[in-house]
Amino acid sequence: MGIIRSGVFSGFRKKVGNVSGAFFRDLNVIKTLPRPSGKAPTQKQIDQRNKFGLITGFLSSMSDLIDAGYMKGSSTSPMNEAVAYHLKNAITGVAPNFTMDYTKIRFSNGKLSIPATFSVDVTTPGKVDFNWSLDGTDHKYKDATDMINVLVYNPTKHQFVSLMAAAQRSALTFSLQMPPDFVGDSVHCFFSFSSLRKKNLNSKSVYVIFIPIA
Repeated sequence: MGIIRSGVFSGFRKKVGNVSGAFFRDLNVIKTLPRPSGKAPTQKQIDQRNKFGLITGFLSSMSDLIDAGYMKGSSTSPMNEAVAYHLKNAITGVAPNFTMDYTKIRFSNGKLSIPATFSVDVTTPGKVDFNWSLDGTDHKYKDATDMINVLVYNPTKHQFVSLMAAAQRSALTFSLQMPPDFVGDSVHCFFSFSSLRKKNLNSKSVYVIFIPIA
C-alpha cells in the first residue's frame, strides 16, 4: 500500500496500482512497475544470472574486507564495485560450469604501494607466514606504518580466515593461525595494505599462492 504523507501534490512511498513511489537524491520519484515477461530467458541471460549468483555468494563472506578495501563511489557501494570487477575479471569455465578464478580475486583496490617482493610459507604447523619487503623510503603512497590485511581461503571447506590491520609494513612478516581442521587442506593466500595516515587509502589486494597446510 502506498502512503501520501503531505497532501495530494506530495510524493508517496511504496506501491499504488501499477506505479511505485520513492525518495531519491532529494527528489520524489514515481515509476511504473515492470510488466511480467512471458519470454523465456536467453542462454546469455541465464549465464549472466549464474555468474552473478556465483560472485555474490563468494564475496558475501568477505564483505567486511570489501567495505574497507573499495572506495564508495557517488552512485554505487563498495560491494557493487567489487561485484562489477569480479564479473568482468574473475570468472572462468564454460557454461554451466562456471568457477572462480582465484588468482583474480581482489578484496581491495587502490593506489597504495605494494611490496616489490612477497612470499607465503608454512614453517610452523597450522600457521601461514606472510613475508614482504620494505622498499626504499616513505612517500605519498607508502609508509612504514601501513597495515597489512591478510586473507586465506580454503576451497575444500568453503571457508575464509582473514585479519585486517594484522601488522605494520615495517614488521616484514606476520603469521596467521589456521583452524585445526584446515591441516591437510590447501589454501589460497592474499594480502593488501591500508594506510594509517590517510583515510580510505588502500593498495590493491594481491594473490600469492595455493599452499598446503601442514
